[in-house]
Amino acid sequence: MHLDGHDKMGLPAPSAVRIELAAMDVLMVRLFDSIDEANMPWLVAADRALRDAFGSALIDLVPSYTTLMLHYDCLTLTHAEACRRIETVLADLTPADAELAQRHEIPVWYDESVGPELRRVAQRAGISVAEVVRRHSEHEYHVFALGFAPGYGFMGLVEPELATPRLTTPRRRVMAGSVGIAERQTAIYPLLSPGGWNILGRTAIPLFEYARRGEPLLNPGDRVRFVPVSREEFVRQGGDTSPLEVSA
Repeated sequence: MHLDGHDKMGLPAPSAVRIELAAMDVLMVRLFDSIDEANMPWLVAADRALRDAFGSALIDLVPSYTTLMLHYDCLTLTHAEACRRIETVLADLTPADAELAQRHEIPVWYDESVGPELRRVAQRAGISVAEVVRRHSEHEYHVFALGFAPGYGFMGLVEPELATPRLTTPRRRVMAGSVGIAERQTAIYPLLSPGGWNILGRTAIPLFEYARRGEPLLNPGDRVRFVPVSREEFVRQGGDTSPLEVSA
């Protein structure tokens, strides 16, 4: 299936949509082959349209960087019927209006006591710690996918100069609210957990609590800006100032 050319917003359309069998009742709808921020309006539009088209026959639908994983009720629809519904939806697909995306401003306390990889990222990029903070917080990030833990949103793309590989040895304990980067992605740890991302700071926003209520703050297609705040403001917001161990 082909959706050639560009849409009215100038976004490149998926050129070769593929429907792949992932399990007896799970289909992987592949719109793109590489990660790009320009993919998101198409993936969001496909998510909305497929939910409408499948209705009560839909069990779960999980959008990601380039694909949507669709789990349907195989007692209601045959494999062929499910594929036909997908093909019909995608044949008339137009990208979602980016202006309708939810925008979030996440306050972050950037400090080496809670962001021990600030200096590592700075040294790798050949810039100051203050410049790392400025560059990380000035960019608007797209939420590509949810995963790893409830409320955990994979965001990008971090500018190439800040891209830093994961830690060689992951930490056993990363504090809830820790903001980190790995290669060209950035994310917030919603709860205490192991992790190998480069931690730059911490937020007091309780992402796990939103997810626990079934109302995750971040969703695929949303946009996020990180806003630097002082230690005093972080504490006022309820933040935990416990230092994070330095990576080996």
